[in-house]
Amino acid sequence: MVPARLPATRLRMLSALGAAGLVLFWSVAAASGIVPRTFLPTLRDVLLRLIELTHQPFAGNTLQNHLLSSLGRFALGFALAVAVGIPLGLLMAWFRAIDRIVAPVFEAVRFVAPIAWVPFAALWFGTGIGGPVLIIFLGAFPPVLINTYRGAQFVDRKYIEASRMLGAGAWRGITQVMLPAALPSIVSGLRISAGLGWQSLVGAELIVASSGVGYLMVKGQAGLSTATVMSGMIAIGIVGSAIDALLRRMQRAMEARRGL
Repeated sequence: MVPARLPATRLRMLSALGAAGLVLFWSVAAASGIVPRTFLPTLRDVLLRLIELTHQPFAGNTLQNHLLSSLGRFALGFALAVAVGIPLGLLMAWFRAIDRIVAPVFEAVRFVAPIAWVPFAALWFGTGIGGPVLIIFLGAFPPVLINTYRGAQFVDRKYIEASRMLGAGAWRGITQVMLPAALPSIVSGLRISAGLGWQSLVGAELIVASSGVGYLMVKGQAGLSTATVMSGMIAIGIVGSAIDALLRRMQRAMEARRGL
């Protein structure tokens, strides 16, 4: 039997209960005194610190400027992953020779965690923008390529054969037949890619950056300011959720257009 779907109102209530449970547990743990307040501040302390960071510079910038710096790096790394991953995935699906050349190298590299590349990024780029962009690219690139390739592989072969019989070359076959059919899978890959890229960015900024939310958290940890670190974590979660919501809306719009 297929389980019945819960109403949207009930799902929202369950989400609210989960969030309330987390806040209650946090408040009780902080008020109990078992963990010193320096290491586990109350929710009120964190929210006050979060507001303070929006107008009082810390580690050289306000929270907004640190976020803008992080978003700039993320946009570059994510755009690079999309610009390389989508065309390469389509080419691998269309040309078997390219698939045979790229697949072994990609399979060997994609299982290396992006954070493992941080020492190389630090050596090659120092604390400039190149290091974090490289780490973001390495985190965001695999889902884009995999979903593009799989989406293109599932295109009905009769459409591809028909385009070839009508005289369409590789360019038209890829852009006018394969790409439109693979778009739902590509957009799903972009959601996964954006999440992994954003997580990779924060990891990179903890080590190879002189600005950004990750850098702010490092400075907060060095100064034993747990409230600053947790404020950075909240900001990361909010921005990450906003990015995912934007891509989710794009995915729904595309599904609606295709009548899915």
